Amino acid sequence: MSRWARFRRERLAFFSLILLMIIGGVSLLTPVIANDKPLFIRHHDQSFLPLLHDYPEMAFGGVFETSANYQDPVLIDHIRRDGLIIMPPIPYGEHTLVLDAVTPHPSEPSRHHWLGTDDVGRDVLARVLYGLRICLLMGIGLSLVGSVIGVAFGALMGYFGGLADLLGQRFVEVWLGLPQLFVMMILASVFVPSVPVLFVLLLSFGWLSLVPLTRAHFLRTRRRAYVLAAQNLGVHPLIIIKRHILPSTLLLTLSQLPFVIVANISALTTLDFLGLGLPMGSASLGELLLQGKNHLDAPHLVLTGFVVLSVVLSLLIVIGEGLRNALDVK
Repeated sequence: MSRWARFRRERLAFFSLILLMIIGGVSLLTPVIANDKPLFIRHHDQSFLPLLHDYPEMAFGGVFETSANYQDPVLIDHIRRDGLIIMPPIPYGEHTLVLDAVTPHPSEPSRHHWLGTDDVGRDVLARVLYGLRICLLMGIGLSLVGSVIGVAFGALMGYFGGLADLLGQRFVEVWLGLPQLFVMMILASVFVPSVPVLFVLLLSFGWLSLVPLTRAHFLRTRRRAYVLAAQNLGVHPLIIIKRHILPSTLLLTLSQLPFVIVANISALTTLDFLGLGLPMGSASLGELLLQGKNHLDAPHLVLTGFVVLSVVLSLLIVIGEGLRNALDVK
């Protein structure tokens, strides 16, 4: 039975993978699902795609050469009177302010705002979708890059041993011994907040998780008969690592990857919750939880952030357990 077939027999893990793929697909389509720009406009026998191109108001019969404001009811009525306009299912973007609210912000869920609005007056559902997208992209990206670095570092330590292994172990022990959260808080407060800076900051600690596992696997595998035979034949060490040891290491890495993603998403959310993560105003689950803490009279904020984060992390953990059972990594 193939490994994929064994994983499919892990019913809960397989269902979790499908559900996570659906969530990921929806998050990637967020600019189409939640946006304050129309998907399509037909005006005076001309077609417009505002999502792909910025049009001036004059293109729709306005008097200004500035970018069209599609939240302006006068402009919308003018377009509809002479043509067709198709808005996204959620007509609010990441930074769109709700100007026609009848209650103070943050407002409770309603017919127009299914998850309410935040303390600035932005649609929470739109913010959740954009925050979930950056959360998943950052988590997966950090995990993939960190896994490559961690596996390479652990492979060199485990295969060559000796001084390389000794120095590598001491470095990893010292680096792991640092108070990671406090170090990241200090560095995040020093540098100007941006996605690249945050990525490098989280990566500086995220790559360490796979080093001990990879090192132990290489130490055990390098004494196998087929590896010793290749060494006696004078095969280059990098070729031995690539052809004889690395394939089984990739299975070990794959079984641990969901848990690495969980750790990276948790770290990103923690920094955002502390106000030291993404640039101010960026949509994120941690920022939503921070708003919930600051507005205890608006429980929909913290409940939304908590439920979304819990569901994503739970799905990843279940997938990780299923992968570990299916791959039978020992």
